[in-house]
Amino acid sequence: MPTSLNPFRALRAHRNFRIFWIGQAVSLTGTWVQIVAQGWLALELSNDPFIVGIVSAAGSFPVLVFSLYGGVIADRYDKRKLVIIGQALLAVEAALLWWFVVSDTITIPGLIALATFAGVVSAFEIPARQALLIELVVREDIMDAIALNTSAFNLARILGPSIAAAVIAGAGLAWCFGLNTLSFTAVLAGLFMLRLPPYIRPLGRPSPMAGLKEGIRYMFATKEIIVIMRMVAVFSVFGVPFLTLMPVFAREALGLDATGYGLLMTSTGVGALSGALFLAAVGGRVRRGRLFAIASLAFPLLLIALSATSQPPVAAFIVLLAGLGMILQTALSNGILQSVVPDELRGRVMSAYVVVYIGFAPIGSFAGGALARVIGIEWTLAAGGGVILLFALWTFWKHPELRAL
Repeated sequence: MPTSLNPFRALRAHRNFRIFWIGQAVSLTGTWVQIVAQGWLALELSNDPFIVGIVSAAGSFPVLVFSLYGGVIADRYDKRKLVIIGQALLAVEAALLWWFVVSDTITIPGLIALATFAGVVSAFEIPARQALLIELVVREDIMDAIALNTSAFNLARILGPSIAAAVIAGAGLAWCFGLNTLSFTAVLAGLFMLRLPPYIRPLGRPSPMAGLKEGIRYMFATKEIIVIMRMVAVFSVFGVPFLTLMPVFAREALGLDATGYGLLMTSTGVGALSGALFLAAVGGRVRRGRLFAIASLAFPLLLIALSATSQPPVAAFIVLLAGLGMILQTALSNGILQSVVPDELRGRVMSAYVVVYIGFAPIGSFAGGALARVIGIEWTLAAGGGVILLFALWTFWKHPELRAL
């Protein structure tokens, strides 16, 4: 059990993780600048919430298709090299977006194509990056490292939308993509600075297909893993419209412009960052399963509350709390999985996590956009929250042992 409530103790204790975290924080800020700009660009080009959902789905669908194989690759090759290649290719994608927007040649098909390319790269990069984390800290600090990694993501979620709003107002959408391109230099520099033992290729590796089957058998045979994977899948499918359709909610339900949308996303990030830092601070002082249950029930209730408000200040407060609940649920599910999986299967199990958390998101994006077109954004959010709430209640009733993890 940790003796300090300092949420940054893992950064102080592990040089490699500190360097990796700083590079990630900078790069992810650029990524969130691009996410905000891409959602607003899709809405400007189409004026259709369904198209906004399609663009988001295009970036996530390849993760569903290729991530399990990406996990096999992560367990067979040098994870750091895989992450470097992936980050470099994502920088190229951001640069192409900048060029097409600044030259006023971007189209909806072009935007979807570039989002799909980024999704294919992410299907291989994310499992490798998730599995690399254990090599940067000791196993006892993995929950703290995951929480801090999540805090970097949510610090970026706070800064990114605010920066995006300022850049859109001052320089135009194109420069959001240009700024993201430059941000990749930080994470690439950090990856080259890591001091890791020489990579040793595993002996007697099974074929890729045999390795994939081995990972799937292990997950289905391990009760904690399969139950948490189901929870994550439902949250991904029915919680995705909360963020994917935020530009639609900001404009149609709250009457906000791009700046107001950016501030709403910033509020979400403030809550999420608070949740991540809280989790990093308490570490092993709280029972993870109990906190997981609280967060899993609070998040859908907040989605339902958000759907019922039309006041921007109230909405900002609700999304702040929703961001906190969402990140606690996400980080705890990730941490529980990382703490029980053996190292030799880590890439494959984390790739399955990526599949259900990110790869299932196109289903939610597609369905959410289509539903918002028919019944409105407010009812779409309420319906998603209701499904998540019912499933969470059933899961914790059926599997009370989750609360004891």
